[in-house]
Amino acid sequence: MYFHLRAVPPSALRNSANWLQRLFEDDWTTVRRRIDRHREEFLYRHHPDHDLLYAGSPPHHSDDGPGADVVLGGSPVPHPDPGHPPFLLLPAARAAQVAAFLTATDIAELWQNSRDTLLPRYGGPPAEEQTRTLFASVHRDLTAFYARTAEYGDAVVKCLLT
Repeated sequence: MYFHLRAVPPSALRNSANWLQRLFEDDWTTVRRRIDRHREEFLYRHHPDHDLLYAGSPPHHSDDGPGADVVLGGSPVPHPDPGHPPFLLLPAARAAQVAAFLTATDIAELWQNSRDTLLPRYGGPPAEEQTRTLFASVHRDLTAFYARTAEYGDAVVKCLLT
C-alpha cells in the first residue's frame, strides 16, 4: 500500500473520478521520470504516520491548515470503485501554502513533538536514529515536491494505492 501524490496544472485538473483514476495508471518508467523532476511523490505504507508528524502532534495538532494538508488534506472525490478510498484534490493555492509551511518547518521540532507517539511503532529507542532519519528524508522529499509544485503554480492530486 502506498500514497501517491502528483502535481497537476490547474488548467488540466478535472473533478472526475474516471479522469483521476486514469491519471494514476501510468507505467513505472513514466512515473520515475516525473519523480526525478519533483512532479510526483510516494509515501509507502507509513503515510498515516507522516500525517501525524505534520498534523497530529501537539502543539501542532490541526484539523485544518497547511500541516493537515501535507499528506491527507484535500477535497475528496469518490473513487469509481466504492471499495477504494477517495482521491484527494489540493488546489494550487493550498499547495503553495503547504510548500511555505514545509519550507519554514523545523523537522527536528516536528520529530520531538511526535517522537513519543511514533517511535514505539518503529522499534523504540534503539531504532530512534534510523527512524528520525527516515522521517527527515521523507520531509526533504515532500518539501522538494511541494516547493516545485508551488513554483509551477500546480495543484496536487492524491491517491491511496494498494
